[in-house]
Amino acid sequence: MKAVVVHAAGDLRLEDRPDPACPAGSVIVDVEYGGICGSDLHYVSHGASGLSILADPMVLGHEVAGRISLLGEGVSGFAVGDAVTVHPAVYCGDCAGCLAGRTNLCPQVTYYGSAAHRPHTDGAFASRKAVPAGQLRRLPAGVTTRQAAVAEPLAVAIHAVARAGSLTGKDVLVNGAGPIGALLVAAARRAGAASVVASDLSETSLAIAKRMGADDVVLVGSGAQLPEVDVAFEASGAARALGGVLAAVRRGGTVVQVGNLPAGPVTAELAALVFREIDYRGTFRFADELDDALAYLADGLDVEPLLTHTFDAGDVAEAFVVASDRGTGSSKVLLKFV
Repeated sequence: MKAVVVHAAGDLRLEDRPDPACPAGSVIVDVEYGGICGSDLHYVSHGASGLSILADPMVLGHEVAGRISLLGEGVSGFAVGDAVTVHPAVYCGDCAGCLAGRTNLCPQVTYYGSAAHRPHTDGAFASRKAVPAGQLRRLPAGVTTRQAAVAEPLAVAIHAVARAGSLTGKDVLVNGAGPIGALLVAAARRAGAASVVASDLSETSLAIAKRMGADDVVLVGSGAQLPEVDVAFEASGAARALGGVLAAVRRGGTVVQVGNLPAGPVTAELAALVFREIDYRGTFRFADELDDALAYLADGLDVEPLLTHTFDAGDVAEAFVVASDRGTGSSKVLLKFV
């Protein structure tokens, strides 16, 4: 089978690997589509994603969908040919986070395509992947594997929106209109926001945000002012953006930090947190919101505006170049394995 493997910063390869065995309790998924995530890009460009440092070759990819081609012993409730996506996390089930339903905070969690532990956890950018049945989610009728390749980042957006509390009737700002930001726009709209404004440096990204449901957009650096809002989602990951985002939030409002900030000390203007009593909250991946994401897709959420480029897996090097360069007009870049 073919697999997308990062060996070190700047060293991305498409390799031939043996087909996986199918252990009891697992299935073989023939992967059809995979979405390139920011963490995949960071491993290739920097050899690390946040605090997770690449030490050994690792198969990338955690945003995938495909079809079951083989059932392992003891698997029930699924059939060969079922279209599925995969929950990429495995957690302990016994820690305080797991027992509270916050499985994303499990200190022992492993995640597809992550170097957080050693040995690293191989991802699913491969022609075939053995997946424990408990990590499978069957696609609802009418949801394609192409659409379901973004169910994982949509779940991230839904979780972030939940971290803000009720958005019903509130004015919302999404700063950073990359793939997650665009999905935040859609999730905030579904959560009952009265208005949703997106801000970004890229006109192309803002156009996508409009198509995903933004009422208005602000081109950063154009001289246009951010609107006054009740809740802001900071999705750019740029510490220098925090001051402007905080200034846009009304007294007593909320900022949810969605974009990954750089490791180590950062310089940011935070005085407004105190003087305006603003809640500043973090958000990390998701827990069970993958099911919500599939329900949104089944209910007609159109993610096609987000899916700007599709490459055959054999063209993975070009796909990563396009995904990492916003000047190409890319948002979510998909790899096609079939």
